[in-house]
Amino acid sequence: MEDFIFSSDVVYGNLNALRTTYPFIEIGSAGRSILGKNIPYVRVGRGQKEVFYSAAIHANEWITSLILLEFLHEYCNAIQNNSTIWGFSARRLFESVSIYIMPIVNPDGVDLVTGAILPSSAAYKQAQEISNNFPDVPFVEGWKANIRGVDLNLQFPAGWQNARDIKYAQGFNEPAPRDFVGFGPLTEPESLAIYNFTLQHNFRLVLAYHSQGEVIFWQFQNYNPPGAFFIGNQLANVSGYTLESTPFNSSFAGYKDWFIQNYNRPGYTIEVGLGINPLPLSQFDQIYRDNLGILVLSAIL
Repeated sequence: MEDFIFSSDVVYGNLNALRTTYPFIEIGSAGRSILGKNIPYVRVGRGQKEVFYSAAIHANEWITSLILLEFLHEYCNAIQNNSTIWGFSARRLFESVSIYIMPIVNPDGVDLVTGAILPSSAAYKQAQEISNNFPDVPFVEGWKANIRGVDLNLQFPAGWQNARDIKYAQGFNEPAPRDFVGFGPLTEPESLAIYNFTLQHNFRLVLAYHSQGEVIFWQFQNYNPPGAFFIGNQLANVSGYTLESTPFNSSFAGYKDWFIQNYNRPGYTIEVGLGINPLPLSQFDQIYRDNLGILVLSAIL
């Protein structure tokens, strides 16, 4: 499996296969990336209750895309075969909950990290120029940002100015492989896509998938949405992950921060796996086993 090369095209290919095999799902586009790549979403279910799972907002955390794709395959197969997923009736879940999944929020960044964007391309050369100003961040392995050097998970109007002050003080005051907040909130098409997609729905809960640390972050500032701590504990129990408060220097302008602030509903950052990003595919099976309960339970609780 280590010879496998991931890219946004792998995601699109998987979604096309899912659409063909399981016509009961809905696949659409939430927007386009800087390079014009599709930012797809999938809806599985027809219940009024809506939950939302996203992955790969950070480029070198692309293993999270594979987790959501594997979940989609397993869940759809269980629906079609009228079987169970993590012990629950898949069809009953399908009827009661609409699960929305955005498996790759940052397709350009992912393609840069995995080698799908070739070194001869203008996009690669631009990213390399950006990276040259930050020699302590390995290129391309340390790249988290979108293709023009903005960290998409520092783009949301939830203490954005605080995030700017913190990251500028750390030296990330211009386009960078990571931690540059941009020149304002929601300047990037990828962050704007997930923001607008959220506004168009009535999500009861969101999961934002990242790597690594085997940690679940559940808070934003002093917000304590009803049920958030209880649900977070349940997710920690079924995964073996630790439920924690977000460290101060990372506690502003993230997607789940904005969701909690805007809706006062449970939102979680799930940090999968252990090690240095991008995590090796040898961890995939363990990560998936750890997270299947999170993915199912988040739709039920």
